[in-house]
Amino acid sequence: MERWAGRVAIVTGASSGIGAAIARTLALSAMKVVGVARREERVKELAAELRKEGAKGEIFPVQGDVTNESDIKRVMQWTKEKLGGADVLVNNAGVAPSCVLHSNSTMNCAALFVKINLTAGFRTENIRKIYETNVIALALFTRDFVQDLRARGVDDGHIFHINSTAGQSIIHNRGIYPYSGSKHAVTVMTEGLRRELVELESKIRITSISPGLVRTEILEVTGLTPDIAKQTYDTLPCLETKDIADALVYALGTPPHVQIHEITIHPTGEDFRSLL
Repeated sequence: MERWAGRVAIVTGASSGIGAAIARTLALSAMKVVGVARREERVKELAAELRKEGAKGEIFPVQGDVTNESDIKRVMQWTKEKLGGADVLVNNAGVAPSCVLHSNSTMNCAALFVKINLTAGFRTENIRKIYETNVIALALFTRDFVQDLRARGVDDGHIFHINSTAGQSIIHNRGIYPYSGSKHAVTVMTEGLRRELVELESKIRITSISPGLVRTEILEVTGLTPDIAKQTYDTLPCLETKDIADALVYALGTPPHVQIHEITIHPTGEDFRSLL
């Protein structure tokens, strides 16, 4: 990681969960981290914690909604003006509301990898939110990032898509299919961009990181109560956010000639077959 000391990373969804863990880990590795989130105050709290800990790097909180293209452009411009531009992009922001495909009526369905009953139906705003956040925002941020790298003559940048094992197979959980579809799109777009960069003879690297169940706030956001979410995490094998951050640092720290294209992470003991 020595060659990345002092360089700049943009991390979306940096206010909590995997995004906050990645922002923290990169700052502790002496990088300058632009932490993008709608809840800017939480990123400010994280930045203050790291200053107290004497981190060699720093987090720069920037408020932004990745589903708003003007916010994406504003973040890119702010990073260029204040820090000289970004060298690493972490597309982490994502949402996973349960959404039944065939009916507007509410019915029992699952939450992500967890076979626990929620009530949800087809809500237009939910399916729009899934694809605008998980797919379109990722595509727009990646496009602008690559264009900025090439305009600045930077040819060793690195792009990370925080994907999901839900993007590698069709999980048999009613309510998760729209989310899974968005992650399948990310899987295809990762390989598509890799091929485009090869055609450009670019040394910019791209890595998809696909975890299974991770202990974050996402189950509560999906609709579980805090008590049930905690009970679920305590009962099922799950990963911690630091596990994902450590995987990213591993891929980022490999020599420039090494392309870590995909990292798939399952918690030990997970019976993934039961979801298929």
